[in-house]
Amino acid sequence: MTARHARGGVLLAALLLVALNLRGPITALAPVVEDVGADLALTPAAVGLLTGVPVLCFAALTPVAAVALARAGTTRMLAATLVAILAGTLLRSFGGVPGAFAGMLVIGAAVTVGNVGVPTVVARDFPTQVPRAMGLFSAVMNAGAALTTLGTAPLASLMGWRWALASWGALAVVALAVWARVHAGVDGPPAAPTSVPGTVATGPAVHVLRRPVTWLLCAAFVGQASSYYGATTWLPSVLHDDAGLGRAAAGAAASLFQVLGVLGSVLAPFVLARRVPPRVVVVGVAACWLSLPVGLLLAPGGWAVWATLAGLAQGANFVLLFTVAAAAAGSPADVRRMSATVQTVGYSVAAVTPSVLGALHTASGGWTGPLLAVLGLLVLQVGTHTVAAGALPRRTA
Repeated sequence: MTARHARGGVLLAALLLVALNLRGPITALAPVVEDVGADLALTPAAVGLLTGVPVLCFAALTPVAAVALARAGTTRMLAATLVAILAGTLLRSFGGVPGAFAGMLVIGAAVTVGNVGVPTVVARDFPTQVPRAMGLFSAVMNAGAALTTLGTAPLASLMGWRWALASWGALAVVALAVWARVHAGVDGPPAAPTSVPGTVATGPAVHVLRRPVTWLLCAAFVGQASSYYGATTWLPSVLHDDAGLGRAAAGAAASLFQVLGVLGSVLAPFVLARRVPPRVVVVGVAACWLSLPVGLLLAPGGWAVWATLAGLAQGANFVLLFTVAAAAAGSPADVRRMSATVQTVGYSVAAVTPSVLGALHTASGGWTGPLLAVLGLLVLQVGTHTVAAGALPRRTA
């Protein structure tokens, strides 16, 4: 029993190192996005498209990633994910305009595999600890995003944006070394078709596309993912323009949004374990999320409060949303199908959100329009997520 627990701890540590690379390579661009745009002669809309490429990959390639993981195995595919993240990071820095877009495409395709692969391993190898393991997964992803958001601008001031972005490839190298060492070429067999503990019994099999809760969660994830990537891309610029912070200071300030996501991801399973009704938790988290666009519109000088509340909320909400999905789906196979559907729809909208927000900023000459758009997305999220969570018994979360 002790040996099994030790093995599980080592596997979880390796898995979390993989997760550390699933947001950082994308969010690293935001603190230097204007330097990149100026150096490569890109318009704000084109810069928004550049940052949206990985999210477009999430939308388009999630079904392909699920098939590849089933055929090649999670161990090999997650190792390939880390290799591709490193290659894409280098290509983005040193390939000019074509390389920047191609590098983001490679990063996006690799992270798509990780987005599907890591939760698959969690459901297979930690079936009785899904909320806790998903909380750690989300927390580490946010930690990676916070690290690159905080560190890229200072690095760029020392060595330029190209080397600053490229330096984060070291995280992929470390994760790959540990992952290969832990698994030693062994790939676990597919999980048996058992039900996820604490989920809702669905009776006769009903395809996930025919379940109303699936589409409610799709709409909720549209709001969550679009707001997250919109804020990640443009928050440093908003803080610079509207709150009067310098470029480096704005990047550091925006890192609060990522750093607090780590805490939010850990707190969400803790609150759910206290049997608080899912709907109550969702509404409370949503209120914190909404404070970001509302606060920046009405009182941008209070940015530290709004970034803190929204950071907690975005980390917690990711865990809540996919915990509700797991509870509603039932079997591991349906968890995978529902998760893939929710991610495909949500990321399809999130992929174009940074570019749309950039275009709105250019057209209006300010950030009021983009912030109102984010507010609308979050209103959609809270409404649909609340209905979906309210349909579940208290115990399921």
